Amino acid sequence: MKRAKNAVCTMMITLAFMMLPGMASFADDETRFVGGTTVNGIKISGLTVDEAKEQLASFYANDYKLKLITKEGTEEYISGVAVGYQASIPDSLQSILDGQNANGRITGPAAQSSYSAAVSGTYDQAKLEEQIQALSIVSGTGVTVTQDAHISSYKEGQDYTIIPEVHGNNLDTEKMASVIGKALALGQADVNLEAADCYYKVNVTSSDEALKDLCSRMNRYKDMKITYKFSDTVNEELPGAVFASWMTAAKDGQISVNQEEAAAFIQALALKYDTADTTRLFHTSTGKDVELSGPYGWKMDQAAELQALTTMLLSGESQTREPQYIQAAASREDGDWGSTYVEIDLGSQHVYMIQEGTLVWDAPCVTGNVSKNYTTPEGIYGLTYKEQDRILRGKKKADGTYEYESHVDYWMPFNGGIGLHDASWRGSFGGAIFQTNGSHGCINLPPDRAAVLYTLVFKGMPVICYN
Repeated sequence: MKRAKNAVCTMMITLAFMMLPGMASFADDETRFVGGTTVNGIKISGLTVDEAKEQLASFYANDYKLKLITKEGTEEYISGVAVGYQASIPDSLQSILDGQNANGRITGPAAQSSYSAAVSGTYDQAKLEEQIQALSIVSGTGVTVTQDAHISSYKEGQDYTIIPEVHGNNLDTEKMASVIGKALALGQADVNLEAADCYYKVNVTSSDEALKDLCSRMNRYKDMKITYKFSDTVNEELPGAVFASWMTAAKDGQISVNQEEAAAFIQALALKYDTADTTRLFHTSTGKDVELSGPYGWKMDQAAELQALTTMLLSGESQTREPQYIQAAASREDGDWGSTYVEIDLGSQHVYMIQEGTLVWDAPCVTGNVSKNYTTPEGIYGLTYKEQDRILRGKKKADGTYEYESHVDYWMPFNGGIGLHDASWRGSFGGAIFQTNGSHGCINLPPDRAAVLYTLVFKGMPVICYN
C-alpha cells in the first residue's frame, strides 16, 4: 500500500509540472487579466476585456442580488431579476488590465487584484417597493415597532404615567428604499441597514426630565376644576374627569386642547343657558300667561368663550368664571326680563310700564293696521335706543318721495323700524282702531303719555308685545 501511495503522489507532481507551461503562458498573456482578478466581487481572471464585460453583464442580468445586512447580523436579499435590474458595464476594465501589465502582472495574495468599478444600474421603482414590503424584516412577525417614551392615555380615576420607550427593529421604508436605490444604481454587493441609518430610533426615554415634568403637569390638569357662574345660585362645573380626555401632549412638551370637544361643551352650555330666541312664559299685567319668543335674552359669545376656556385649561389652575355674552338680559331668575319692562297688550291696545315690579305708567295705544297686513309682531325685544325730534319715513318711492313722513317728539324703537312714539295726528287711542286704521307697525301713543314714558325707558330695557 505504501508503494501505491507513493506512485499516486509521483503522478500528481508530474501532472503539476506538465501544467506549468500553460500557466506560464497564461500569466504572460497581456490580453488577459491575471489570476485572482475580481471586479465588484465577480471573478474575471484569465478573461480578455470583452470576455470580462460579457461575464459582468451576464452576472448583473441573471445572478445579481443586493445583500441587506440587518442590525441583528442576519441577511436578506433584493434580487436584480425581481426588480427588472439592468447594468451598464464600465469602460474602466481596459485601464485595470493596463495597470496589471504595467506592474509586471503579479498574481497571488500580494497582487491586490480585487477592483471596484462604478456600474450604472437601472431598475423598476414600483417593483423595488413591492420587494421591500415583502421582506420579512419589514412585514414579518419578528418586527417590533420602535416607540418613544410617552404619557399614558387618560383613564378616569387614575394618574397619568410614563409608558417606557421600546427599542424596536422596524425600518423607515422610505429611507430604506432611497438607500437601496442608490446601492442598485452603483451595482453594490451589499448594504448595512444600520450603518445607513435605516432603523427608527428612540428619541425620548422614560428618564427624560421634560417628559417627567409633562407627566406632572398632566396630573395637575386632571385635578383641576372650572366653575361657570351664571347667577348667585346657578353654577355649572367642568371637572377634570370631563376635560382631561380633551388634552394631549406633544413630543415637544406642549399640551393642546381638543377644540372640537371644548367647543361642544361651550355649545351645550349655550343651549342650556341662552334664552334669546327661545320660548318663554310671560305673566301679563292682566293676569294671563302667554308663551313668547324673541331676540331679547342671554346669548353667549361661543367663539370668545372657547378661547377663554382653552386658556383656562392650559393654565393648570382651578377657576370660577362668568361666561362672555354677545347679549345680556336683565336677570337670570325666572323671566330674564327682570322686574322693569314695557308691556304692550296688542289685543287690548294698551301699554304698561312696570318698574321694579310695580306699575308706574300706562296708556291706550294704536298698533299696526291689521287690514293692511301691518300687524305689530309679538315677541320679547330690547329697546334699541331713544331719540327726540325725529321724522319717521316710509319706503322711498321711484319719484324720490316717501310713502309717508311723520314728525314725532319721542321715538323709542325696539324691533327694527317698529317703536313706541307719540302720534299727535290721532284724536283717540285704544279700542278697535288698529283693525282698519292702525299704524304701519309702530305703537302710537297719546303725546302727553309718550312724554312721560320717554323719561322712564332706557336702552336695552325689555319691551314685551303679546296678543
